[in-house]
Amino acid sequence: MKIAICQYNMKWEDKEFNKKKIESLIETCPHKREIDWLIFSEMTLSGFTMNTAVSELGDSDRQFFCDLAQRNNINISYGGVESGFNNLITINRHGDRIKAYSKIHLYAFGEEDKYYKAGSKQEIFELEGMKIAPLLCFDLRFPYLFWNMAEKTDVYVVIAAWPMRRAEHWMTLLRARAVENQCYCIGVNRTGFEGKLEYSGNSMCFDPLGKVVIDCKNGEGVFVSETGVSEELVRTTRERFPFLKERKNFPWS
Repeated sequence: MKIAICQYNMKWEDKEFNKKKIESLIETCPHKREIDWLIFSEMTLSGFTMNTAVSELGDSDRQFFCDLAQRNNINISYGGVESGFNNLITINRHGDRIKAYSKIHLYAFGEEDKYYKAGSKQEIFELEGMKIAPLLCFDLRFPYLFWNMAEKTDVYVVIAAWPMRRAEHWMTLLRARAVENQCYCIGVNRTGFEGKLEYSGNSMCFDPLGKVVIDCKNGEGVFVSETGVSEELVRTTRERFPFLKERKNFPWS
């Protein structure tokens, strides 16, 4: 499955501007017809804002992504707030909703928990024959969320608004989640500024052995994988190195 990451510098709380920019980035992507699955960062249209009046998705926002999927014949994962939950939403090539995951670990240090509701359920869905486990930003720091789903998962996808000053943590944790669970791990971040806060981008995809599949660095655009993601590589890696079978369940003291 050919994956693509849309990494861009969004305009703070300006959904209409950001919609036009997204359309332009896709339109100018030379490999857009090769894409099976296009992934966007957290709160795709608004930026990571505590202004719930802006972050909450309206019908026109959802329709924008449905039209985008249909027009370009691609599956899409994007971020937005629904009924007070910070969600990662996935739709298929026809614009039909496949799954929405609500962020479990809200970023209390940034007071996200004062404005949004925490999710309580992990999700796995199937896309183009591969099993996908969605997560959001701060969830990345909690490995047990990944362990719980490892044996049923081919790809973890983590969309985020991760700051420049902790970029090394972001890249290290993404690779660690791929290696320790022997599957792909895709991380999608944004670039640019929100006030004085800078975002580095560094959207990446690592394969089950920790090798880089996509590295967007701090660029802007739609970045398409050359090799894509493969269920076969996940399977053969786990067969060759059956480490997941050695995991033990025991109570924490």
